[in-house]
Amino acid sequence: MAFRRRRKKRDRRRLRGVFLIPNLITTASLFAGFYAIVATIDGHYYHAAWAIFISMVLDGLDGRIARITSSTSGFGTQYDSLCDLVAFGVAPALLVYLWALKPFKQFGWLAAFLYLACGALRLARFNVQQGSQDPRYFNGLPIPAAAMLVAASVAFYHQVGDWFPGKHIYILAMIYVLSFLMVSNIKYASFKKMEVFRRHPFQSLVGLVLLFVVVAAAPDIMGFVAMVLYVASGPLSTYMFYRRPSWTDKGEGEAPAPKPSNP
Repeated sequence: MAFRRRRKKRDRRRLRGVFLIPNLITTASLFAGFYAIVATIDGHYYHAAWAIFISMVLDGLDGRIARITSSTSGFGTQYDSLCDLVAFGVAPALLVYLWALKPFKQFGWLAAFLYLACGALRLARFNVQQGSQDPRYFNGLPIPAAAMLVAASVAFYHQVGDWFPGKHIYILAMIYVLSFLMVSNIKYASFKKMEVFRRHPFQSLVGLVLLFVVVAAAPDIMGFVAMVLYVASGPLSTYMFYRRPSWTDKGEGEAPAPKPSNP
């Protein structure tokens, strides 16, 4: 009985407080996601897209600050997932439905629901697999990246919409592809192991400055291009990985195993 009382006291002390700074940043991310919902309902789709972008920046910031300050906690992990479901699940699903999928009627809102459901499944799987996966890669397309492609598509068509008529069918296909990629096992770079606080070659700084100038010149277009490249990087890298010639383990001088020929 004494052991149980001591254990209960330790549990109460463990649950007594939360870390303020990371959870406040997570709350700000949730606020931006909720504003995106409000802006979408009011018909301000471009503002909603930028609100999702701000939410993504804050979402990446809270986790990095929590890791740097050693303030990670189970509460913060669960709270972050719930906020992500609103900011990167509900907000983009509603945005893409009212912006492009409404003409498809039930097929449109079902596609938006599929995106939301796959995003929720993606978050649940991420929480379960945390600690057992390689931190350098995501298992499946992360839901913030899927939401950013939706938001970048809105911003892209806002900039060059007259050049690309008939957006609805392309957006419908994109939502189905994003839904599949989120629940797939395709690997995506997480960038969590990037050492930004150590010394890098001078050319790295020059390249980042040039990249900043290009993005600043046309943020709506370059943001869309960047997100398309990231979403496509997973399937392309997986394809290249499985296309690599495999060497047999029978001896050092043997030739690589022949690839099966396609019929």
